Amino acid sequence: MTTQSELLVIALGGNALRRKGQKGTFQEQYSNVEETSVYLADLINRGYKLVITHGNGPQIGDTLLRHDAGAKIYNIPPFPMDVCGAETQGFIGYMIQQALRNELKKRGIDKYVITVVTRVIVDENDPAFKNPTKPVGQFYSREEMEKIRQQNPEYVFVEDKIRGGWRRVVPSPDPKIIAERYAIRTLVDAGFIVVASGGGGIPIIEEQGWHAKGVEAVIDKDLAGQRLASLINADRFIILTDVDAAYINYGKPDQQKLERVTATEARRYYEKGHFAAGSMGPKVLAAIRFVEEGGKEAIIAELSQVTQAIEGKAGTHIIP
Repeated sequence: MTTQSELLVIALGGNALRRKGQKGTFQEQYSNVEETSVYLADLINRGYKLVITHGNGPQIGDTLLRHDAGAKIYNIPPFPMDVCGAETQGFIGYMIQQALRNELKKRGIDKYVITVVTRVIVDENDPAFKNPTKPVGQFYSREEMEKIRQQNPEYVFVEDKIRGGWRRVVPSPDPKIIAERYAIRTLVDAGFIVVASGGGGIPIIEEQGWHAKGVEAVIDKDLAGQRLASLINADRFIILTDVDAAYINYGKPDQQKLERVTATEARRYYEKGHFAAGSMGPKVLAAIRFVEEGGKEAIIAELSQVTQAIEGKAGTHIIP
């Protein structure tokens, strides 16, 4: 065991929780988290301090549907999106806490894992609130969509002509401040492994500068993870996904894997449109921001290669 003492913020991608072709049962997701915990425990065994963040896209979609079904079948009042986000933070945090604590105990490592239900402050004047773009929930037929819109006239829907159907979209504002940042850093300094800012955090605005209020929005998990990493002064920010690295000209004959680039070079590629908005784009932007705001290094890598990536043997490394 080494004596590393760096603080790493690890952003887990969707493959850490739910794999393609799976139904999303609790046991499927928990088994995936158990596999992920092996890689996280390897880092802890090397002496790294960890803050873990994660996505919740499929999970919050399912939670919204459960609330919708409860309202239709049992007349149970559904909760708003910010509350559903808190629900998913809780049960995903539980899975990570339990699986990772079990893995650590099996190895004889006496470390505790704790989840912080995390709010993220956004600007109420963010342009995203006038231009919702983030799809949530299921696909609807035109008739279903029209019926829902009659009941909820504030909802915005877009048609997906490729997959067929209509889907609700919500704002995706830029994260500004992690409300629980000081508590998270205090827990890390006390020796805890912390799960925080799950699903991009619960979006809130502060009316009149002090009155916190949840809003119907979804914050990108990687951008929120970056704000968390920067605000708690993490040494490195690591985004784990289901691909081995970031590429330019991805999918083309001349595609090129980016192994080690400066933030300036990465931003140039980003601004030229090399990274898709719905997948690698936010990851690269988050990595760039972390380094531009003083971080030592940001890494984008495949989940199972996290140890090799930290050693510089895998993934994309963005440096000052």
